[in-house]
Amino acid sequence: MWQTISAELTIEVEGAPPSVVEFIARLQSDAPVLASVDRLSTTPIAALGEGEFRIVASRPEGSRQTLIAPDTATCADCLHEIFDPSDRRYRYPFTNCTNCGPRFTIIRDTPYDRPFTTMAGFAMCALCAREYHDPGDRRFHAQPISCPDCGPRLRLVDRAGAQAHPHPNPFSGQGEGRERRALPGQGERREGKDLVGRGKGKEQPGNPIDIAARLLAAGHIIAIKGLGGHHLAAAAANEVVVSALRARKHREDKPFAVMAADIGAARQLAVIDEAQERVLSSARRPIVLVPRRPQAPLAAAVAPGNRFVGVMLPYTPLHHLLCDALDQPMVLTSGNFSDEPIAYRDDDAMERLGAIADFFLTHDRPIHIRTDDSVVRVFSGREMPIRRSRGYAPAPLALPLCARRPILSCGAELKNTFCLVRDRSAFLSHHIGDLENYRSLRAFTEGIEHFRRAFELSPQLVVHDLHPEYLSTKYALDLRAVELMAVQHHHAHIAACLADNGEQGPAIGVAFDGLGYGADSMMWGGEFLIADLCGFRRGAYFEPVPMPGGAAAIRQPWRMALAYLDLLYGDELPAGLEVFKRNRSHWSAVAAAMRAKVNSPMTSSAGRLFDAAAAISGLRDQVNYEGQAAVEFEQMAEIAERGA
Repeated sequence: MWQTISAELTIEVEGAPPSVVEFIARLQSDAPVLASVDRLSTTPIAALGEGEFRIVASRPEGSRQTLIAPDTATCADCLHEIFDPSDRRYRYPFTNCTNCGPRFTIIRDTPYDRPFTTMAGFAMCALCAREYHDPGDRRFHAQPISCPDCGPRLRLVDRAGAQAHPHPNPFSGQGEGRERRALPGQGERREGKDLVGRGKGKEQPGNPIDIAARLLAAGHIIAIKGLGGHHLAAAAANEVVVSALRARKHREDKPFAVMAADIGAARQLAVIDEAQERVLSSARRPIVLVPRRPQAPLAAAVAPGNRFVGVMLPYTPLHHLLCDALDQPMVLTSGNFSDEPIAYRDDDAMERLGAIADFFLTHDRPIHIRTDDSVVRVFSGREMPIRRSRGYAPAPLALPLCARRPILSCGAELKNTFCLVRDRSAFLSHHIGDLENYRSLRAFTEGIEHFRRAFELSPQLVVHDLHPEYLSTKYALDLRAVELMAVQHHHAHIAACLADNGEQGPAIGVAFDGLGYGADSMMWGGEFLIADLCGFRRGAYFEPVPMPGGAAAIRQPWRMALAYLDLLYGDELPAGLEVFKRNRSHWSAVAAAMRAKVNSPMTSSAGRLFDAAAAISGLRDQVNYEGQAAVEFEQMAEIAERGA
């Protein structure tokens, strides 16, 4: 008899030696879809003469080294079930199995057993219990297992929480006779086989999804409770409603993400190559930034001034059903006001989103930890995460060396994530956001406590940004009985790139950034560092210039244009400068304060240089979101240009 042990699982297997050897080999070669076998060791033990397979209850005592799986998109088998009229889970929006469904967002504690998830309040019916206990079933020990008889239920309510009813507009032409799509991978639909299309007889009167689709088509904004929080949805081709969503959400220009029903529908919106399709269709289902088609059926307000659009495919049964019923792309953006964390608790969502959404498509399965959608780009065929969250977190990243003690890294102020480290594993958190208000700070602190409890990890070393005024730094400084370490912002960027590529350095690292507190107390951002994982030397940097008005220069790029023009020309500005003409009334006063070094900190930031170039080019004197001037300046580049 042999005992196979990992940090997550102990398996005792008994049988003839050749069979045991084959079993051990197949643990790695034929592992389940969501299994991660990082290391496997075997130990011979005495045979017990047992002849049946069983899973024993998890033991809560002892050190918990269990990993937590990310939430995973609906698998092909479950997708087929929800569109099969003969299946008992037909059109059930919470269908899942061991190969897909919610994980990270519903786990309250480890080990990952149903009583420690937000599914604890849903008692399994007899049929689900039979599937759950059958080793030959796809739902064997699927902790979120449920069905229409025993699982979470969907409802559609208005802002006051009252049940919503079909809109008075009959929406004629939305049902019969429309072209029907095939299930992913099934090719063209056979005549008369109505599994997916909203054809005759498919719509169910009073079904919340069908009513929600009709409301979206009529131009309403709906808050939808997803895996990790609430989204705000609107018909993506409707200029009026997308503009209204921007106004209500206080999000002037920052692009919205769009959900398309399938890869075919996504190709109508954007030019998508094979590598991008692979990422879009993966089990992680991130938002992928892809080149927008000039004639795409999208409102201009979806991504103003941007030739790229963020596209994603459905990743829950609810999304699949809603996209199928709507039969057009929809904006799906975080349920929040700008700069706030996504709303994930039902009462909080009703309170915070009531001024934005007309209706709420919600359900009674609690979300334990909020998680935004992930955002990636594909560069030279390689997936490049921009925001690593749902579908990725909290899967560990492998480090090139082993940590001698547990570490907490608190991250920076903007686009914050935190990280816990144990041995060679870095557990990078979901996206927290900008730590600039109480709600974001609370999401940050609650997230750290959840990770510490779930991974049973008490940090001995706490790492924070060098900037003394970041809320993440202040959090670290308030901790007791830990060793603290301050890390320069751009060294952290470069060290992360080294670790991400399995390197230790030294290397020449180039950090083009907005702002980061420098070792000389100046604001850095255009840095060439000779660095390894432990330290760095500043080899070169952009010539520092003042930031007239301090933080005002970030919001008003014309001020950075003034700083660079003053550095180059002084009072003898070139004739005909439009940026000067547009800001003539403030120019002299701002220049005088800058020269007097009043509220004008010095910076080597590449981001501020790009801001200046954008303002001088006539693009933008004022921004509505962080990095907007640089983003729009990039859009001016000729894609086909390859140099002389």
